[in-house]
Amino acid sequence: MSQTGDELVFAALGGLGEIGMNLALYGFGPARRRKWIMVDCGISFGGPELPGIELVMADISFIGQRRQDLLGIFITHAHEDHIGAIPFLWSRLGAPVYATRFAADLLGVRRLSEADAPQVPLHVVTAGQKIELAPFSVEYVRAAHSIPESASLAIRTPLGLVLHSGDWKLDPEPGIGWRTDEARLRAIGEEGVLALISDSTNIMRDGVSPSETEVGRSLAQLIAQAQGRVLVTTFASNAARLRLVAEAAQKAGRKVIIAGRAMDRVSTVARELGMLDGIDEFYSMDAYSDLPRNKVVVLATGSQGEGRAALARIAEDNHPAIRLAAGDQVIFSSRPIPGNERAINAIINGLVRQGVEVITDRTHLVHVSGHPRRSEVEQLYSWLRPAIAIPAHGEALHLAEHAKFARAQGVEHVLTPVNGDLVVLAPGAPAIIDQIPHGRLLQDGNLLVGADDNALRERKKLSFAGVVSVALAVTSKGDLAGDPDVQTAGLPARAAGGQSMDKIIDDAVFQTFESMPRARRRDPDTLINALERGVRSAVNNAWGKRPQVHVLVVEV
Repeated sequence: MSQTGDELVFAALGGLGEIGMNLALYGFGPARRRKWIMVDCGISFGGPELPGIELVMADISFIGQRRQDLLGIFITHAHEDHIGAIPFLWSRLGAPVYATRFAADLLGVRRLSEADAPQVPLHVVTAGQKIELAPFSVEYVRAAHSIPESASLAIRTPLGLVLHSGDWKLDPEPGIGWRTDEARLRAIGEEGVLALISDSTNIMRDGVSPSETEVGRSLAQLIAQAQGRVLVTTFASNAARLRLVAEAAQKAGRKVIIAGRAMDRVSTVARELGMLDGIDEFYSMDAYSDLPRNKVVVLATGSQGEGRAALARIAEDNHPAIRLAAGDQVIFSSRPIPGNERAINAIINGLVRQGVEVITDRTHLVHVSGHPRRSEVEQLYSWLRPAIAIPAHGEALHLAEHAKFARAQGVEHVLTPVNGDLVVLAPGAPAIIDQIPHGRLLQDGNLLVGADDNALRERKKLSFAGVVSVALAVTSKGDLAGDPDVQTAGLPARAAGGQSMDKIIDDAVFQTFESMPRARRRDPDTLINALERGVRSAVNNAWGKRPQVHVLVVEV
């Protein structure tokens, strides 16, 4: 029962204004005594703008400082952008984690089996189950998506019910996995929905997303007609797609080979849970050279252009076990995630140069999205009839378009917060009332660092203009003791006029040194500063860029 001063609030530390890194918080109680639950704890991936960074995750300092009031972490499904940060961040949170069996098992196989992984208390939940963590009651509601056992969350509190959709679509024939539970959602709508926080990924697209079963028919036809080898690349987590490919291969009398650890892990979990019943065991890459060209289908990771994945190495013709040739076929059973287009095109071009036929969803129905288009979103609004709508899981354009769409459905209150905005949902009119600390953590090797880490700033500078290192020994009288040692990295060999860059730097070192009075040469800090400025200026005059210059002075 609600007490005077209680509020129901919502905030996202990731996933609003971006696709990926999903992490939402719900709080209940007076401002200084709120209890919290977290929904999802995902990652995104570093790009060229983050040199040396593989994984990006939300800065959880706000909720980490309130860990004693964090009651639980609820995972909607097993995609990395919803679950991938758990192994890295859980020790700062300490709360029990709730997930369906597939998500829990995949997390255990993928991350938590590593030697230094935390001992996360995983609680397996089933569809329809309600987890009571007063003042919250959280119900898992079946949702179709491109991974098994995805769920929406019905979050009940004394001040109202919130439906957190997670990733979903309406698919009458999803293959592996659940159909979206229309009857349960309608019943929740009748109960009364205070707020809907919902997926915006495909809000720009009209109509209804095609069914996974339609993709299966298209893949079966392509594989049956193929003359040479067939390689299919898709998201490793899409167990339904793995089954469709395997079924098509069996009908065509072909054996399936798995290429890529991520896909191997998913197939292992799917088989243990009975999702691949009736499918022949998959072969390892060792069997590839022993199978006739027209008797093999390879399921490979790398559909998003990942440089270390199997497909990239195959496209470069340097994979240790798998090689393709003219007449073979590669099917991209996926769609590029925004930002990955260049890397994917490089792989496609590498395959085409080998004479391989490349098939994508531009010409064949070989992929469907796991997210709802406008007609599906309209259905959800008609079932739930929420008083408040908050678009989620999308970039700024998606959120703005979803907000307009929600207003057109007659929703009274539509808010478009971004990461860090604290929204009061009840009591009274909903509003953005504050900003909470938020940001990004970056996995830099074995470390988690802030996005403003000095090392990253330096690395960006190095990637732009390189580095010059100068080491020299100076006597107590202010004379050089031997020749300076100069090393460069990332600089062109010659300037525009043809002069050696090494000579330009050497001249700058000697000219700067000789122009200084002996007394100033004997001051290491003064000498270092002068040499750094002199070398940087000389290179800039010759090249038009200012490198990082590091000088070491040794007194002898």
